[in-house]
Amino acid sequence: MNNLHDLLNLYHVPGVGPTRFRALLGAFQSAGAVFKASTGALAQIPGIDQRTAQAVKSYTDDGFAERQLTQLKKTGARLITCLDAEYPSNLKTIHDPPGILFVKGDLQPEDQFALAIVGSRKPSDYGILVTERLASTLASQGFCIISGMAVGVDTLAHKGALKAGGRTLAVLGSGLDVIYPPSNKKLYEQICNHGAVISEYPFGTKPDPGNFPQRNRVISGLSLGVVITEARKDSGSLITGNHALDQNREVYAIPGPITSKLSVGCHELIQSGAKLVQSIENITEELGSKIAPLMHKELEPATPPDLTPDEQAVIQTLKSEAQYIDVLSAQCNRASSETLGILLMLELKGLVKQLPGKQFMRI
Repeated sequence: MNNLHDLLNLYHVPGVGPTRFRALLGAFQSAGAVFKASTGALAQIPGIDQRTAQAVKSYTDDGFAERQLTQLKKTGARLITCLDAEYPSNLKTIHDPPGILFVKGDLQPEDQFALAIVGSRKPSDYGILVTERLASTLASQGFCIISGMAVGVDTLAHKGALKAGGRTLAVLGSGLDVIYPPSNKKLYEQICNHGAVISEYPFGTKPDPGNFPQRNRVISGLSLGVVITEARKDSGSLITGNHALDQNREVYAIPGPITSKLSVGCHELIQSGAKLVQSIENITEELGSKIAPLMHKELEPATPPDLTPDEQAVIQTLKSEAQYIDVLSAQCNRASSETLGILLMLELKGLVKQLPGKQFMRI
């Protein structure tokens, strides 16, 4: 059994990245044995040059491991290494999986039936609607939803999965103790209770921009495929799509209005061979036998909430696009104050979303 103190120290050795970490553990079976090995024995391992071997032998414990262990205990998180049975099976298959995962929450075997949903940090009303519906529907079908907990599409994807009572995993570009963005603290805790928050970065790591492209390979690596719901031409979510292609994952894109800059990235992906998604079937048929257990699973149909006659009249007037309260009130032939009260009740029942400026849309 690997000693966590030794594992963390090996992880911290300068020049020992994920690939070399895995090579050393694979060769010596424990971090303790790596540190006891001679420089010559270390240098015989493929991928380990003389400089790296010397770095391992000259490593001085500066308290890094103890600080990390203290944080693990404090946060209730744990370490999972590439040699552990609990290490996600999908992630094992990529060419550069993390050697260590810091995990808060729990990982389940059924999380292998996972789809990543990523996209713009500032989605349009259309992007909001599509992301929430897609995440909820996929989660209700038994898929685990993966994303990065960023503002925008990531947050909507996690919330959509949670709303459907499904599982979701968030992959951070920072340490587990650095919640980014801070506004997602409540969501962070919800994800931990209905899935897990994951990072390959040690506690204390700030959300530096350079961390996120590296993080994105883990998002796609945990998944069977990546769905991009809305993205600009230079969107970071396209990096996740490229990682997915490199990892032999499916890539899906949602088409949007040709007049919207937020559709450009998705349209270019479709032109390059990504699967155009108009329905859930476009996703499931592409995955085929990989998701056979889900396709044979009997699901209980969702029970629609009871609506009063007034609520039914208002929701029938609502559209998928946002509408101002004054416009809705006129269409419903009601006072704005009365319509607003009904809309708020519909929002509590999860059928309506309120947007800035007293705009409402059906979800």
